[in-house]
Amino acid sequence: MIGTSRDGAVTTIELQRDDKRNALDGRVVDGLAAAFAAAVEDGTRAVVLTGRGPVFCAGADLSGPVYDQSFLHELQRVLALIEVVPVPVIAALNGSALGAGLQLAMAADLRVMAPGAFVGIPAAKIGVAVDEWTVRRLISLVGAGTARGMTIGCDLLSAERAFEIGFANRLGTVADAQAWAATIAELAPLTLQHYKLVFNGDGARGPAPADHEAAMLRAWTSADLDEGRMARSEKRVARFQGR
Repeated sequence: MIGTSRDGAVTTIELQRDDKRNALDGRVVDGLAAAFAAAVEDGTRAVVLTGRGPVFCAGADLSGPVYDQSFLHELQRVLALIEVVPVPVIAALNGSALGAGLQLAMAADLRVMAPGAFVGIPAAKIGVAVDEWTVRRLISLVGAGTARGMTIGCDLLSAERAFEIGFANRLGTVADAQAWAATIAELAPLTLQHYKLVFNGDGARGPAPADHEAAMLRAWTSADLDEGRMARSEKRVARFQGR
């Protein structure tokens, strides 16, 4: 599920579930947490996170138990871990990233996107809701207007547009991301740790107001969520009722 390789001071962590478009389930999330912890313990100076095959990560595996709140909590835990590892993390989006895949990219410090790739948050199409951190970090990275379009309108953001607005730091391949990581690994690590703390202190990790938290949980426990699951299995358009 997770592959790890080391080249000098750079560790590459690869999602290796390409038969499922690198979709996340509990085992993949646990594997990511273990891989990041092992990389730090091994003394890596930079991490490249990528996916095998044509897709970076299609999001949560909707055929698995990802509708359980326990999965949501585990996903939030690994996103927080990526944020706090004391080395720069570059998300190399070899292909498209949706939902939880985009969340992984947002938890990274830098992003390199393959031309033609796109990112998006289609949660409203299946009756779930992303958490406060996701919305706040998305606003921090793409701006409020684009973030509203991506969440409320389920708009997709192309690699080219992502580069124009600064979400993608560079356009390129996984090899380009690894080469960039190698140059970053030669820089002063304490300086980079400071920068990482400052950039991640954008307020996204602040506690969600109680009414925000309640609204998200209503979506996760609603009849609409069940309708979204059924519509997906029946390959039809969901008929949401707002309850």
